[in-house]
Amino acid sequence: MVRVKRGKISRKKREKILKYTKGFKWGRKTKERAAKEALLHAWPAAFRGRKEKKRNFRRLWQVQINAAVRPYDLTYSRFINGLKKVNIGLDRKILADLAQNEPVVFKGIVEKVK
Repeated sequence: MVRVKRGKISRKKREKILKYTKGFKWGRKTKERAAKEALLHAWPAAFRGRKEKKRNFRRLWQVQINAAVRPYDLTYSRFINGLKKVNIGLDRKILADLAQNEPVVFKGIVEKVK
């Protein structure tokens, strides 16, 4: 039976873990045991954060759209309802961007909704 030396494999495993903890504070970026523990806490938070980011941006776009339609005597909910009735399929991200950067185009959309 041939002798199997596993030093290379375990070093690769360690380096992989330490690669993920780059940028962490103190010994959590250099010590393998602390790094593993840090990742156990960091990864679920990162997953949760990616979901929360989507929610936060949607809320931001809603606020921006609401602020943009108020001068035209509309509320956000009536505006969105009107968009659905007129069959305009623009999402909130695009609408918020139009409201900020293309006010003439946005005004045209609002006129169609009214």
